[in-house]
This record gives sequence, structure tokens and C-alpha cells, in this order.
Amino acid sequence: MGLIFGKISVETPKYEVIKSTSEYEIRKYAPSVVAEVTYDPSQFKGNKDGGFTVLANYIGALGNPQNTKPEKIAMTAPVITKDSGEKIAMTAPVVTKDDGEEGKDKRVTMQEKVEKLRMSLEKDGFKVVGDFLLARYNPPWTIPALRTNEVMIPVE
Repeated sequence: MGLIFGKISVETPKYEVIKSTSEYEIRKYAPSVVAEVTYDPSQFKGNKDGGFTVLANYIGALGNPQNTKPEKIAMTAPVITKDSGEKIAMTAPVVTKDDGEEGKDKRVTMQEKVEKLRMSLEKDGFKVVGDFLLARYNPPWTIPALRTNEVMIPVE
């Protein structure tokens, strides 16, 4: 029941907060292993989350693990999305908290929020060194307003 209401019950990456403002948080993550798949959503009838099924099969979340051992690997969060691919990742140097992938006002797009974050980081002297990633911590059946989603942007 807790997952529906936004409880995060899986392992999440450990980090050190380097700087915290009202607009963002700079975090330093320890190195970690990443399971990643890049796919064409048309392979999954346009389902943009189809790559997650591939990863879930790999770790054994949906039955027998599809890895070389084969052994089950614990589910972790967040699931990282970039472009049209899905990634399960543990590291990213910059994170901002958001109340949903597109937020409550549907006229404000993720790209506008990312640009605002980039401008804040650059104004504070950080150099943006990569594209943004969307980190999703909750399963899809979590009530949208209670989900933990973060935008991650690497900086120097």
C-alpha cells in the first residue's frame, strides 16, 4: 500500500551534499555499477517505458533472471531516463526536486524547467557538462502527485 502513496522501499544511491539552495542541490555520488539498455520504443508498441521490462527481466524482477549467472539482482532506484532509452543508474552530480515529470501546470514543460535549472547553476558559477537525465524513484502505480522525480544535470 505504501508504494501507491510514494514510499520508496528499495535501495537508493548514497551521496554527499556539496551545496544546497532553494532551487537545486549539488551532490557527489560514489562510483557504482549501472545496468543500461537503449531501445527503440516502437519495439514496445510505442511504450516509452518498454526498456524497463528488459532491465526488469535482466535482474529477475519478472521471473528468472536473464543475466549470465543467472542470479536475482535487487531492484534499486532511481530509474534514469535519457532520450528514448531507459537506464538504471546510481550516479549523477546535480539533482533538483520536482513534483512530477511535467509538474502540476501542464503548460510548463520539462525542457523549460531544465533550462531554468541550467541558468541557476551557471549563475552560481557551475559549468554544465552534459545533458539532463530524469530520475524516477517510484513504480508507475504510485499516485502521480506523490512520486519522487528528479532532474539530474552533470556539472564541474
